[in-house]
Amino acid sequence: MLNDCRAFIRPTAEETIKHPAYPSVIWALEPHQRGFVEAAHGRGGPVKISWEIHGEGPTKLVPINHSCRLSYTDNARHLQLIMGLAGVKTSWQRQTKYFGHDRSDEYSVLILDNRGMGDSDKPLARYTTSAMAADVVDVLDHVGWTADREVHVVGISLGGMIAQEVACAIPQRLRSLTLVATTPQFESGPAKSWGDALWQRVGFVVPKSEEQGIADTSRQLFADEWLAAPDDAATLPSPKTTPRCGPAPGTPDGEYLPFDTNFQRFQAQELYKKRQKGWFTRQGFLCQLTAAAGHRKTPAQLRSMADRVGRERIMIMHGTADNMITVANGEKLIKYVEPGVGLIVEGMGHAPLMDRAEWFNSLLEERFIAWAKLG
Repeated sequence: MLNDCRAFIRPTAEETIKHPAYPSVIWALEPHQRGFVEAAHGRGGPVKISWEIHGEGPTKLVPINHSCRLSYTDNARHLQLIMGLAGVKTSWQRQTKYFGHDRSDEYSVLILDNRGMGDSDKPLARYTTSAMAADVVDVLDHVGWTADREVHVVGISLGGMIAQEVACAIPQRLRSLTLVATTPQFESGPAKSWGDALWQRVGFVVPKSEEQGIADTSRQLFADEWLAAPDDAATLPSPKTTPRCGPAPGTPDGEYLPFDTNFQRFQAQELYKKRQKGWFTRQGFLCQLTAAAGHRKTPAQLRSMADRVGRERIMIMHGTADNMITVANGEKLIKYVEPGVGLIVEGMGHAPLMDRAEWFNSLLEERFIAWAKLG
């Protein structure tokens, strides 16, 4: 590790695009199902929403001891992941691999592109988190995930705001609700006004060099120490051992290659997203930003939602080092909801699904096992 992590040399976009790992930065994880839903009929639509299901698990896990697990048939095997501002469904690939491929006989994982990003439509309109949640419910209805206590919903950042609205709309259908790095209503904390925070986010699309924009975003999402650390090859899929994983293009044996640093992998993912035709537009970003800015759930609304979902089925986590949505937001959400599990994690930033993926995935699985016992 460098003595001054801020001083580590960030590669240029051209250097990263020429890196042998770049062609396979998005892992070839073949979904078990995929398609489009024409959502929002009667709500200004139709709006085409792109979705995938990874895994087909008819069972879930019950702990017997530290080295043995017993599986039994249960219909509450479904996991819905909702991405945050400007994210696309492939941003979940560490979780998609873990649950939907390595454990594909145990879990089914539904991922989608929220309206405004990726392969979904990007209508010019006033987006709201409630309308985006209704899109999610339309997808759940389309794929047939409609039973009571069937779906584990996980949302991060803007996705966590959308997940709150999903829980308000269909509380009886949720087996569990996990809210990560999100808020009931944005509060920037004493050091930063809402106007300053909003301008910071708008600054992501103000003209600047591509490299500078990605570097600025990386510092908002991650700690410098993690950005400077080597990319972890142990987390990569392999076509030899990962079910339904295609080979990495451009490598002689089809194996996936690490980048030089965690920053370079993040940079490569952002470059791919922004250069994939139609995936990322300023219009879509600003429309999603409007939804985040307008999100507001009152204490009474959140208490009602928690009563109907069941507080013992809810987990909320926030990091003390979150530079996107300050920890005061997570503390307030925990205060209002009074979840069964409320975690304020020292030193955690805004995106544990990436920089703490192993811990994050294990924690989710631990909670899924616990929630299975609730029936």
